[in-house]
Amino acid sequence: MTGQQQAAKEYTVAIVGGGLVGALNAVYFAQRGWNVTVYELREDIRTLKQFGGRSINLALSKRGISALEAAGAGSGLFETLIPMTGRMIHVGGKLQSQNYGYFNEAINSVDRKLVNEHLLNKIQNMSNVAIKFHHELLSIDFEKKIISFKKPDGTVYKASADLIVGADGAYSRVRRELLRVTRMNFSQEYIEHGYVELNMPPTEKGEYAMDPNHLHIWPRQTFMMIALPNIDKSFTVTLFMPWKNFDAIKTREDLFAFFDEKFGDSVPLIGKELLVKDYFKNPKGALISVKCKPYHFKSSCVILGDAAHAMVPFYGQGMNCGFEDCLVLDEILTKYIGKPGTATSKRPSSELIGKALEEYSLARNPDAEAMCDLAMYNYIEMRSSVTKLSYKLKKSFEGFLHRLLPERIIPLYTMVSFSRVPYSKALSIHRERSKSYDLVGKLVGYTFAVTAVGLGAFVALKNGGFKYLHSIACNDK
Repeated sequence: MTGQQQAAKEYTVAIVGGGLVGALNAVYFAQRGWNVTVYELREDIRTLKQFGGRSINLALSKRGISALEAAGAGSGLFETLIPMTGRMIHVGGKLQSQNYGYFNEAINSVDRKLVNEHLLNKIQNMSNVAIKFHHELLSIDFEKKIISFKKPDGTVYKASADLIVGADGAYSRVRRELLRVTRMNFSQEYIEHGYVELNMPPTEKGEYAMDPNHLHIWPRQTFMMIALPNIDKSFTVTLFMPWKNFDAIKTREDLFAFFDEKFGDSVPLIGKELLVKDYFKNPKGALISVKCKPYHFKSSCVILGDAAHAMVPFYGQGMNCGFEDCLVLDEILTKYIGKPGTATSKRPSSELIGKALEEYSLARNPDAEAMCDLAMYNYIEMRSSVTKLSYKLKKSFEGFLHRLLPERIIPLYTMVSFSRVPYSKALSIHRERSKSYDLVGKLVGYTFAVTAVGLGAFVALKNGGFKYLHSIACNDK
């Protein structure tokens, strides 16, 4: 089919994956007048009574909010957000608040299931979107643009689409199929830490057990525990630690001994019986980082979200980065085929779609990989650095400069969480600035050392040193 023939018919999209990124992508595509079908492996999340044990809480910040606003998908969801203005550090039985921003910025705790339900409801009400659950991807013929699925009864269902979108997570089957037909660079890395989710219920009075406007962290050098607030006044608590630590906890007594020693202040708030129930019942999850490129194949396919760049959860950017993928792709599509509502946008040629997808791959990959690296880096900061004086002094110094020159000196966390500065640019600026800070630190340290030595020498001379030197001079004569 020629580009002109394709442009004469309705443009169709098949999205594999009905999670957060897949559902938001469906909104963007449907607004262009495209006919969209979402295929999801699992059952409809809206029918589940229980949904726990896997990253219930997410942190929504500037990038994710911008993507939702641009799609007109924020209303009804933004009202449920719980702002967190900083970290609350739990060390030695004491609490210390560390603000995220310097001008009252906040990240927002939000329930994963609630976000997914909200977006599914949004696309279900769009006349040009269909959602098919319990469809397992088997294979893709990218040249013919045919997708094969297995249905619950075991039968094979074949579908065709002008554009195939992989939004099916870190273990993406669409990416697996792309590996067969592209010279794709691909890497994955499991870190030595796993996680388990726990629950901290509301108090007997039905209130939050801790300050809900902070992300609570129990940093313990080689591992940590965090807690994010829920709208039902509970907290979702997540314990991250090496697998060998999990393996060492085999009984109730082991668990109590470990928590009493490492997280003593949390035990009365969680409750011993609930702690035991959640710890031994909830699955222990692995943490994986995935990088690959390119993200597309001709005009046939593109992957987004975790399918393209899964990251460990320590910067709170997984959902934000995935949502920004949708926004960036939409911006590039607008560049090539026009704004939604235009004729060229509703029935685009395969040639222009191919060019847009190629630019998306080239533009987005450096930012996504930078964010994967930043997420790894932030785990060290959260579990260890936040307790060190050097870290606090550096943050205070950078905060002073940011207040003094807010448009020129922007901290890394602010660039990542409270702006749309490309991730790769933010990382580059941070690395260059860190070199300057290190140089300043060395100069200050050197100056302090010289001053201290000089002062010490003066005090020594004053306390009898002059007489000693005079006696030496006299003896030399």
